[in-house]
Amino acid sequence: MTQRTLTHHDVLPPGTSIHLTRALLTPARPKALHTHDFTELFWVQNGTLRHHLPSGVETLTEGALILLRPGQPHALQGRGDAALAVSIAIHPDLVQSLDARLPSLPFWLAEHGPARTHRDSRQLVTLNHAAGLLERGPCDSLAAEAFLLPLLADLIQHETGLPADAPTWLHCACAMAHDPAIYRGGAATFVAATGQSHPHVSRSMRRWLGQSPTQYVNRIRMTQAARALTSDSEPMAEVAAAVGIANLSHFHKLFRSHHGVTPLHYRQQFQRDVVQPSA
Repeated sequence: MTQRTLTHHDVLPPGTSIHLTRALLTPARPKALHTHDFTELFWVQNGTLRHHLPSGVETLTEGALILLRPGQPHALQGRGDAALAVSIAIHPDLVQSLDARLPSLPFWLAEHGPARTHRDSRQLVTLNHAAGLLERGPCDSLAAEAFLLPLLADLIQHETGLPADAPTWLHCACAMAHDPAIYRGGAATFVAATGQSHPHVSRSMRRWLGQSPTQYVNRIRMTQAARALTSDSEPMAEVAAAVGIANLSHFHKLFRSHHGVTPLHYRQQFQRDVVQPSA
């Protein structure tokens, strides 16, 4: 495919820092890839898309969230009926300002190719609500940051640790693993959500993350348990059950392995330090 370049002058109305477009994509193969001098963030609102890149074609399903920095060519193609994408163009000046202020977030930097993650149904509702507010607003820098910063803060909280060139299905699966409906079910539920075979998932996770599916899910479970222990006084058995572990002895063993102390010690330490800081 040949390539063409879009500039922010072509896409962003004068005086705006961000612009939203909704596109119902046809199954026709795109005639060319395009690149741009602005950052593009898009997600699959409905249906399935084919994402054309210089390296090949990947399939994107509902909830896939992709970010492309300037100079990264791509094109979109629908698969079947009602393939809907929502695209956000972000002014280079705003991106430069955010780069100087934001913590290092691999998804936002996306220096070596498209960054990929996934929004579950609840997160997609939140994202679409924010997009609706953006669409009805002035689209200035303040409105742009009001849209972007909550999204990026949530992505930092659910960072997968995957490099940008890991398979799209693995990016989506690791993002979905932060959904309680996934991590509470353990590695078996996580693997089922990928749509891949267990051996393939295990090999891929070893290659890209150096962890097994069980290790990855348990890390998320113990992170969630630690948050619960510092913010409430629920019985330990309820904290364990909330992250999908019915055996309290196993919960204690996992927690100590991840955090170096028992759950009770962790709770006492952090709740005490909030109320009465150490000298």
